[in-house]
Amino acid sequence: MADLVGNLLVAQSGGPTAVINASVAGVIQEAGRHPDQIQEIYGGLNGILGILKEDLIDLQEEKRQTIEGLKHTPAAALGTCRYKIDFKKRPEPAARDMDRLFLVFQAHNIRYFFYAGGNDSQDTARKIHDEAIKRVFEMRVVGVPKTIDNDLPHTDHCPGYGSVIKYNATTVMEIAADVGSMATDDGSCCIIEVMGRAAGWIAAGTVLAKRRPSDAPHVILIPEVPFEQDKFLAKVREIVAALKYCIVVVGEGLKNAAGEEIAADKTKLDAFGHPVLSGAAERLADLVEENLRLKTRTVKLGYAQRAAAHCASETDVEEAAASPEQALQVDDRSAAAG
Repeated sequence: MADLVGNLLVAQSGGPTAVINASVAGVIQEAGRHPDQIQEIYGGLNGILGILKEDLIDLQEEKRQTIEGLKHTPAAALGTCRYKIDFKKRPEPAARDMDRLFLVFQAHNIRYFFYAGGNDSQDTARKIHDEAIKRVFEMRVVGVPKTIDNDLPHTDHCPGYGSVIKYNATTVMEIAADVGSMATDDGSCCIIEVMGRAAGWIAAGTVLAKRRPSDAPHVILIPEVPFEQDKFLAKVREIVAALKYCIVVVGEGLKNAAGEEIAADKTKLDAFGHPVLSGAAERLADLVEENLRLKTRTVKLGYAQRAAAHCASETDVEEAAASPEQALQVDDRSAAAG
């Protein structure tokens, strides 16, 4: 970094994880070790939206203890957003956004920009990098990986995933103990819905709850494997006959043989144009009740699974903090080698 002197800006985007703030802490702590190159450290409030509004805060004013505490703080400490700079569908607004971003970067001499987030956030970071090259504005842009879905390309595993699996697997074990203790001869089924619109890593990871073949989860349904109603109902019937209860884990984006999400509400779209998911667990519960006449309950882990900092994996925390630290250190070594 010896050949590039200026200020650093870090921001967060997309849904939080239990360890996203650990990544911010890693950026701040490592940046503080390079005072000759990084003069000021800013935080952008609410991601790209905050930067567009020039809503920045001076992170160097925070106490070291506060920054260290970020490693065990849930949600997104700097605030987050779901905002896409879309040159394909909205070229004129996207161009205006880029003009505004670089006015802010120039006004605050931002030469290092760290953006923590998932696929859409990394796409934003890439676009800013490309724009900086086009504008001949020397700046290091670093996308900090974050997603509980574990679906970022080129990552073996992604910060946030380990913690959500720890929480979800623990919750599946606890729910199974509850449902199993109340099982009657009539049988019962509990369907647990977890996040993961297009990737089944979260649902699949709950298999860690198993210690014996009879342990929950008894059925795991993921978006990558087409849902077959008859096979599903037969499996639930078989498990209830043997154990008197069945625990099912389903990824929210479960699809049928035609590739359609079984819980998609096509009349409602989210910020990125995706149909809103209205409840895969409820859809499956209706099938079980109608066809098997079993007492059926659903559990939607929702925000709890990504916000559970009290159950975060310590390894996940350490890796989340280490990833931006490594990025700065690699940049430093590259400059020294050059």
